[in-house]
Amino acid sequence: MRPHALSPGANLLTVPAVAIDTETTGLDPRQARIIELAAVRIHRGHIVKDETFSCLVNPGIAVPEDSRRIHGINTEDLAGAPEFGEAGRSFSAFAGHRLIIGYALGFDLAMLEREFSRAGLPWQAPRALDLRHLVRLAMPEFAEHSLEGLAGRLGIAVSDRHRALPDAKLAARIYLRLVPLLRDRHIRLLGEAEAACRKLAPRAVEEAAAGWHSLEPPAADPTLVRIDSYPYRHVAADIMASPPATVARVQSLREVLAAFAQSQISSIFVRPDGPETRWGIITERDALRAIAADPQTALERPAADIASFPLKTVQAGDFVYRAISRMNRWQFRHLGVADEDGNIVGALSARDLLRQRAQDAVALGDAIEEARTARALGEAWSRLTLVAAALVREEVDVRDIAAVISGELRDLTRRAAKIAEDEFRAAGRGSAPCSYCYLVLGSGGRGESLLALDQDNAIVFAEGEPGGEADQWFAALGERVSAILNAAGVPLCAGGVMASKSGWRMSLAQWRRKVGTWMGRLDPEDLLSVDIFFDAAPVHGDLALGRSLLEESRRAAAQAPELTKFLALRASSFQSPLGWFGRLRGHEGRVDLKLGGLMPLFSTARVLALQNGLDERSTPARLEAARDLGALAPELASALIAAHRILLDAVLAQQLRDIRSGVPLSNRVAPADLQAEQRDRLRWALKQVPDVANALGDPLA
Repeated sequence: MRPHALSPGANLLTVPAVAIDTETTGLDPRQARIIELAAVRIHRGHIVKDETFSCLVNPGIAVPEDSRRIHGINTEDLAGAPEFGEAGRSFSAFAGHRLIIGYALGFDLAMLEREFSRAGLPWQAPRALDLRHLVRLAMPEFAEHSLEGLAGRLGIAVSDRHRALPDAKLAARIYLRLVPLLRDRHIRLLGEAEAACRKLAPRAVEEAAAGWHSLEPPAADPTLVRIDSYPYRHVAADIMASPPATVARVQSLREVLAAFAQSQISSIFVRPDGPETRWGIITERDALRAIAADPQTALERPAADIASFPLKTVQAGDFVYRAISRMNRWQFRHLGVADEDGNIVGALSARDLLRQRAQDAVALGDAIEEARTARALGEAWSRLTLVAAALVREEVDVRDIAAVISGELRDLTRRAAKIAEDEFRAAGRGSAPCSYCYLVLGSGGRGESLLALDQDNAIVFAEGEPGGEADQWFAALGERVSAILNAAGVPLCAGGVMASKSGWRMSLAQWRRKVGTWMGRLDPEDLLSVDIFFDAAPVHGDLALGRSLLEESRRAAAQAPELTKFLALRASSFQSPLGWFGRLRGHEGRVDLKLGGLMPLFSTARVLALQNGLDERSTPARLEAARDLGALAPELASALIAAHRILLDAVLAQQLRDIRSGVPLSNRVAPADLQAEQRDRLRWALKQVPDVANALGDPLA
């Protein structure tokens, strides 16, 4: 099993799990013996029908009559059964390192631990969740404590009770029903569920007194795995060969081979022309196959006859790890590199990428691209925590880590939209009524998302009136995409900034009118909309449609001084978390570094970008561009950029600590968790933030 599976950041919906049950000779785990052991596997939110384990066990003692009346197993039934040593080894192989699920699970684990010890087998406490605990979290009003009562409340039929395999299957079905209820109560991750269960102190004391096994998670942190960080810090444009070697469709194979020899390359791209609009590729292997098949005339054949179409590509801005995994998935050794407009600007070969291979255990790769369901998306998304933690350990710049997280969020949104489209077609709801573009807004668009994120997205479609046929189709699409993202692990936006809402789903003409109102008359209620809109990035559909709206809007903003003054005033209006003598002020032991630090910085950078017509989206890039333009003093730019990095670093480090502790993620940092040097760096960064007023000048002037 992959190490990421049982990270505390794993999604409960998709974490690999095994539901278990035992039948025993009694109810005291210090005296009883196991006589039946069973388990079923849960994968991607489904019970795996053909992957079950069931075994009778000969305890070497008679089965008491009281126990026999419960489960129906008598001493004679166990005469030919294996002893526990054999059964335990088989069970360990079946369960692996998966999450263990069960009802009154502390009892079963206590029984297993004693039997493992008695048989001389090594015992390692597994990560485990007890359904009795989960139901108290998901359904606190539910008073019934029996398995039958819980199943009845959840509408699950019960049969063949008090035998291990049927009870294990029932436990698995109950678990899968509880997961969405837990999600509604903001318990999504394994670590969050474990932490919430630990707070059920009275029950833990009661179970310990009865000799039950503790369900405390293991101390070892599976996220502390080594990772080759290069592929997560560099993009395809950094290592591609540019410009790529190309030939015309009509050029001969003889000319292609001459180009191979002269330039010492192993592939060449075939340019489109005439009716053929696709790029192609000829590799050395293609040339050799053509010559072997027709040695007499192959050298005079045109390149178009030998090339493979279409050329597979990655985007110039794609991280190297994506190119690596795409080559692995497609089993290709060569890729084209395309810019935002689809122009081929470079070439990548397996040789270029060989030294950049990331470890399989942590490479995100194309897991999102290959996902076909919300559950598969959730499984891929769960890997992000592991990658972030490993990159932090490798001391990768937090801004590069944020770019990776943001890129995966954008790709997750794109894939969710594609899945929703496929579902609509399969259900007879047809394709989109007109061209449209899905946009990711806010920090995801800027490339500065960390792990405490939610959905910020929008749709622009080519034409249609509010409430019309097109609008209704896109409303349904937005609802479905939001549901898929929510199930995958990206929560709904509390502020309603989602394409499922009418304010974030409009035709091009409506968006133009909306932006026009911002330019001439900005209400306070519009502030949030304006802020995150100008950080948007097109991710799916007609990308040119989305880019044209954003470019048009940015040009208009550059000519709207009232708008930028209003935004500058807001960027300068914040309350610093630094008090007298540099003391960090917060609430309940935590300081909100977004409100008091990051927000003024990225808002200031956004204003400078709008005022000066800059195309950059990230905060550091905007500040650097403003500096290069002379709109920002070099020393001030350097200080604000450094402060931005320090604040991001502090937030991400806290989020990773909170994941391990099962604390809900936020942008709030606990100063008590920091070492003295870290607190000093944080204070320095926060002292730079008020200088945003100097960067923006007097908004009221």
